[in-house]
Amino acid sequence: MGSCYLIIIDGLGVGAQEDAHLYGDAGSNTLGHVVARSRCRLPEFERMGLGNIIPLDTVAPVWEPLAAFGKMREASSGKDSTTGHWEIAGLQLERPFPTYENGFPDDVIENFCSLTGLGGVLANKPASGTAVIEEYGEEHQKTGLPIVYTSADSVFQIACDVDTVPLETLYDWCEIARKKVMVDEHAVGRVIARPFAGKPGSFRRLSDQRHDYSLKPFEPFLPGYLQEKGIETWSVGKVIDLFAECGFDHSRRTKSNAEGIELLLEVMELNNRGFVFVNLIETDQNFGHRNDIEGFAQALEEIDREVPRILKKLKPDDLLIITGDHGNDPAMPSTDHSREFTPLLIYPGNKATTMELPIRNSFSDIAVSVCDFYGLENPFPGKSFLNKQHI
Repeated sequence: MGSCYLIIIDGLGVGAQEDAHLYGDAGSNTLGHVVARSRCRLPEFERMGLGNIIPLDTVAPVWEPLAAFGKMREASSGKDSTTGHWEIAGLQLERPFPTYENGFPDDVIENFCSLTGLGGVLANKPASGTAVIEEYGEEHQKTGLPIVYTSADSVFQIACDVDTVPLETLYDWCEIARKKVMVDEHAVGRVIARPFAGKPGSFRRLSDQRHDYSLKPFEPFLPGYLQEKGIETWSVGKVIDLFAECGFDHSRRTKSNAEGIELLLEVMELNNRGFVFVNLIETDQNFGHRNDIEGFAQALEEIDREVPRILKKLKPDDLLIITGDHGNDPAMPSTDHSREFTPLLIYPGNKATTMELPIRNSFSDIAVSVCDFYGLENPFPGKSFLNKQHI
């Protein structure tokens, strides 16, 4: 029995789901639009079969792909990172996490201020992180009041200049928001600390000091279940934050995709029969949310160049799964996530039931398949895509 490696390319969608119009995302196609507009080349992903999933202008379908290929439909309501990662881990949400298109209600802000001793907050509206800091950063530096904002996702975000509010104070405020304010009907998927630095006109977010405070996942969920069964679990990137630091024996946070891939390669040297859950965030965080098509394309090309190194590290019994957690189409007017199918690549391809997989009806098929891979009884909804004769 080998190891299982699950890589999430954050925000990588492959076309609008049937219900995308309900989310304002009709016509979204993150990968299709990025490839068409940038004319980027992804030769390693092409060899794996990425161009067999959907038509792509510069990534051709191949006759004998290295990986089994398909796409997955999100069954849960929502399109945020927590929902996507939780469903991948076998947790389907019947109701979406709460969102706030007009900002947070007065009682939420009053409760937050009462518990933190603050005299108020700035912004309290849905906004782009970079834009809201430019708009309110100077006032924040003068008053010390935190910038509180949300987005189309289920998030309560607090932005503070590190020279105005100490980082530990920002983290304390987020802990209070997570544990005492954003609870019950206001239990958002994530409370996020968003530190920044600089002067008006040149503020910059400090992504390496960002911290996410997620809800604790309910049981069972894939990493925790594997732990209980004696399978060693690893988190690389922001994954551990999305599961409230539950379910992992080892975790390594990252500042960039390059660092994430290097850490993955290191873990592959150390790992023996374990489960490694990786998130490569830059496509989403740095480029999707900023409508930066060229940046998104360059991030994909950087990942593509590293594919041979990853494949070379795999042992004969290992399994590699590559997918996304939602869409984030930089070619659309919105700067938020998009409700899209996600790609599915399974390497080596003969471990799958067929090279061309039918559309999966839930991201949870990954959790079911990972249980199949380790020969464990399956407690999750969904259907395995693995061929038991080859695992």
